[in-house]
Amino acid sequence: MDFEILYILCIFIGILSGMASGIFGLGGGIIIVPALLSFGLSSHVAVAMSALQMIFASSFGSYLNYKKKNLDLKDGIFVGLGGLFGASFSGELIKLLSDTSLNALFLCVNIIFFVKFIFSFKTEARKSQRSENFKKFILFCAGAITGLFAISLGIGGGLLITPILAYFLGYDTKKTVCISLFFIIFASLAGSFSFFRQGYISEEVLIGGILIGLSSMLGVFLGIKLMEKMQLKSHRNALALVYIASICMTANALLKKLELY
Repeated sequence: MDFEILYILCIFIGILSGMASGIFGLGGGIIIVPALLSFGLSSHVAVAMSALQMIFASSFGSYLNYKKKNLDLKDGIFVGLGGLFGASFSGELIKLLSDTSLNALFLCVNIIFFVKFIFSFKTEARKSQRSENFKKFILFCAGAITGLFAISLGIGGGLLITPILAYFLGYDTKKTVCISLFFIIFASLAGSFSFFRQGYISEEVLIGGILIGLSSMLGVFLGIKLMEKMQLKSHRNALALVYIASICMTANALLKKLELY
């Protein structure tokens, strides 16, 4: 695809992914990666552009959440440090994977965590009584594991971190939105540096990622406004629809790569 046309599409993708970041605490990769794959880009390019975009969306979204007193910095710091550690190895991980393998892994992770998300609501309602040290350990490990695998797949980790925090700590989806968005700042910075070190960020990828990132800031602003007005049940249902849409788009891109239709 001509990169000039792609840059125009990046603006629209950025706004949509930004809204997903604001509403669901996602990095936006769940929308960006399937969309770019549908346009014929390789998985490695899509992942790198997505990681660059996350820096803008997560930083702006976390700033807005902090101003509105929606962000618990105490929890966010431990998740963020874990993400910084895990994501620093993401470039090495995707170097080991082929384009098709990375696409297939993205699909599998989406399906697994969609199932975990659907069944995590039973634990969300039960507020776990945990020691502070155990809580910090879970937060750091959740960040590290999510940072390694999520950034390697071009997603921020909101879809992965939500069921982990819901299951072990009993957090509801609205609380994890703000924590995961803050975590993405650390993970996306470390991941982007790792991708650059491995040679995946060219001039075209850098421009595309910045365009998506800047336009996503408008989407984040709109998304946070919508998130604050949503009921918890509606929030869960909407997030489930995002999972389903991402799974369908990724599966379609994988089938094309495998030339099954």
